[in-house]
Amino acid sequence: MTLLTAEDLNVRFGGVHAVRDVSLTLDRGECLAVVGESGSGKSVTARTLVGLTGPGSTVTARGLTFDGRDLTALGEAEWRTLRGRRIGLVLQDALSSLDPLRTVGAEVAEPLKVHRLAARAELVGRVRSLLTDAGIPGAEQRAAQYPHQLSGGLRQRALIASALAGGPDLLIADEPTTALDVSVQAQVLDLLDRLRRDGTALLLISHDLSVVARLADRVAVMFGGRVVETGPTDRVLADPRHPYTRALLAAVPGHHTRGRRLSVPALDGPPPGPDGCPYASRCPAADAICRETLPPVDGHGARCWHPGGKTPPRAAAAYAVARSGSVPSAPVPSAPVPSAPVPSAPVPSAAVSSAPVPSAPVPSGRPNAALIEVDGIGKSYGGRPVVRDVSFRVGTGETLGLVGESGSGKTTAARIVLGLEQPDTGTVLLDGRPWSALPERRRRADRLRIQAVQQDPLSSFDPRYPVERIIGEALARTGVPHGRERRRRTTALLHQVGLPAILLERRPAELSGGQRQRVAIARALASAPRVLVCDEPVSALDVSVQAQILDLLADLRRDLGLAMLFISHDLGVVRHLADRVAVMRDGRLVETGDVEEVFADPSDGYTRELLAAAARPGVGG
Repeated sequence: MTLLTAEDLNVRFGGVHAVRDVSLTLDRGECLAVVGESGSGKSVTARTLVGLTGPGSTVTARGLTFDGRDLTALGEAEWRTLRGRRIGLVLQDALSSLDPLRTVGAEVAEPLKVHRLAARAELVGRVRSLLTDAGIPGAEQRAAQYPHQLSGGLRQRALIASALAGGPDLLIADEPTTALDVSVQAQVLDLLDRLRRDGTALLLISHDLSVVARLADRVAVMFGGRVVETGPTDRVLADPRHPYTRALLAAVPGHHTRGRRLSVPALDGPPPGPDGCPYASRCPAADAICRETLPPVDGHGARCWHPGGKTPPRAAAAYAVARSGSVPSAPVPSAPVPSAPVPSAPVPSAAVSSAPVPSAPVPSGRPNAALIEVDGIGKSYGGRPVVRDVSFRVGTGETLGLVGESGSGKTTAARIVLGLEQPDTGTVLLDGRPWSALPERRRRADRLRIQAVQQDPLSSFDPRYPVERIIGEALARTGVPHGRERRRRTTALLHQVGLPAILLERRPAELSGGQRQRVAIARALASAPRVLVCDEPVSALDVSVQAQILDLLADLRRDLGLAMLFISHDLGVVRHLADRVAVMRDGRLVETGDVEEVFADPSDGYTRELLAAAARPGVGG
C-alpha cells in the first residue's frame, strides 16, 4: 500500500532551485534510498517531507501526500501533530541531535509526552522498552546517562529509539551510519531492517553504497536537484544506465582500485541551459541536445539522452563489493551546495592522470628506514587500560592502516605517536631518535616533523580566521616572515593540494567539506613534515571528494616520501590506500601484516569478525 507520494516536487531558496520536479513513491514496509552529491537536493527533499525546509523556502508540488493527506496544505501546528507521531526523523550526528543537558531517557520520553502516548506512570517502562527494542543493552542504566557518556553506536540507537517512540509509519534516516565502525554499523542496519520487515516505511539518505545495497528495495539517484535515475536497487547498482550513477560506482575504493586513481579529470564543458540536463557540463558523452533539452525518463528509469553503454569494469567490481560487503564501500560523491559561491576545487595536475599510482616504497628493515617506531606502548585512564603493549613501525613513503572498533585504542595510540599523550609504558622513536621519552620543551623543535590531519577540520579551525591566516600561522612556526613571502608560500601550499588562491580570504564555514579537508592537509604540510597521522580524514566526505583526497594523499606519499599512519573504520579505504594494516581490539594489536594478505587470509578471529561484519549478505532489495 502506497504511504507517501511526491509528484513534481520543487523547493526554492530565493534564487536557488534546490529540488526540481522530483517524483517518488514509498510503500509501507519498503526502503527507498536517495543517493547523490552534497547539494544534489536529497536532504532538502527529506526535510520537505517533515516540514523542515526552514524560513525563506518555497515548496510547490503537483501532489505531495502522506497516507492520503495533502502535506502542502499543512500549517506548523498541523506539522507538529505529524512529526514524531506519524513521521520520524533520524539525523546523522546523534551527539549534536541529542540535548547534552538531558538524559537519554528524557530524550526518548519527549515524543511520548508531547503526543500524549503514555501516562506519566508508564513513561519509565515505555522508555526502557524502546531502548531495549533499539538494541541498547542495560536500558535502565543507559536511560539515566547523558549523550556524551554513550559510545557513537549507542547514541545513534538512542536517537533511533527517540524517533520510534511515536510509532511512526515512516522513518526518514539521513546518513544514520556515517562515521560508525563496521560492527556498530551492522547493528544499526540490523535494527533498520527489522523495522522495515515489521512494516515501517524507510526513506534512507546515504552516501554509503554498501548500506544502500544491503537495505534498500529501490534507489533514486539525484544530481543538480533532479532524480536522474531510479529503479530496483539490484538493477541500478549492477547495471547503471546514467553516466552519473556509473561515476559514483567507479569511485568506490577497495581491492579492485588498489594502485590506481579514484578521481577522474574534471570536465569543464559548457554549462547546460535552464532546460538542459544538469549533468551535461560533467558528462563526457554530452552534446548540444543534452545542454539544451532535459531528457525524458527512459523505460529503465534513467533520465539521459545517451543511457546505457558498457558498465565500466571498476563500476561493476564496485557494485559486487557493495552488494557482497566484502569491504564496506565508500560514500557517494559531493559537490558544492548550489547556494554556496565557492568555486569547485581543481584537482592537482598529478591527480588528473589516469595512470596507476606507484606503490609506496617498502621499508628496507634497516633501523634508520623507519620514521616511526612504536615499541610496547601502554596507556591507562583511571586504572582502565586503553592501550596495551602496542608495537609497530612506519617507514618512509609507507602507509600503515590502523583499524578496529570504536574504543579499541586507535586514537589514543595515535595521540601517543603525536606526542599529545605520554605513554605509561613503552617508547616512540621519531626518525630513529627519542620522542615520547622527551619532555615537551625538548620535543617542541621536532614537532614540525610530525603533523596531524583530523576527521573534522571545521572543529579544528578558528572559525574567525580566513584560510590565509589558518595556513599562515603554521608557516610562522617555521620562521616564514609575515607579508609577501608568507602569502606566496600559503598560495603555493594551496596549489599543492589543488585549491585556487581565491580561497585565501574565505573562512572555514564558506568552504565545502572537501575544500576544508584540503586546507587541513595544506596546513599540515606547511612545516615540511616527514610523518602524517591521519585520523578518519575521509569518513564524512562524499565519494568523489573522498576519491580526490585519497589520490592527493597517495601523491604526497609518493612525491614527498611521507610516512602515514592512517586511522579509518572504512576497510575499503584502508585496502585501497595502505601498504600494511594493524588491527586493534581492546587496546591490543591482534594482527598486523601486508594489507592484501590480512584481508585475504586473516589469522586472528577478531579480524575475521570485522571482515564478516562488513561481508554479510545484503538485506535489502
